[in-house]
Amino acid sequence: MNKSISLMSRALIALIFLMSGFGKLTHFGSMAQLAASAGLPFPEFSIAIATVIELAGGLALLIGFETRWTALALVIYLIPVTIVFHVAKMSDPGQVQMQTIEVLKNLAIMGGLLKYYLDGAGFLALDNRRVAVAKPKGASFAD
Repeated sequence: MNKSISLMSRALIALIFLMSGFGKLTHFGSMAQLAASAGLPFPEFSIAIATVIELAGGLALLIGFETRWTALALVIYLIPVTIVFHVAKMSDPGQVQMQTIEVLKNLAIMGGLLKYYLDGAGFLALDNRRVAVAKPKGASFAD
């Protein structure tokens, strides 16, 4: 049971990055306009980088590849995203409630990612395969 929950939780966190990255890819122009309106320099370049980070990071997290570093990279990525796109809009009284929810959502995602940074991928991950291959046959945990 715990094994399947570990895989499912990794997939659920990865899903938000994969969907967001796919959305940026399919609506690139409007996302670049949104980035420009938020004051980001080089909005097309910024959205292209964000798309790559979200798609690559989401896929790496999903398959459990370099999970600790992927999780840390996604946390670092979410910090400026949260500040630029959500915290900055909280000064608008009409946006406070929605942006508070967005900030809290991103903080919750960061919390889940930090857990993967600390504990690793869990069950059914490429990280585990590499460890098993690197361990010589007949070696015990005491070696």
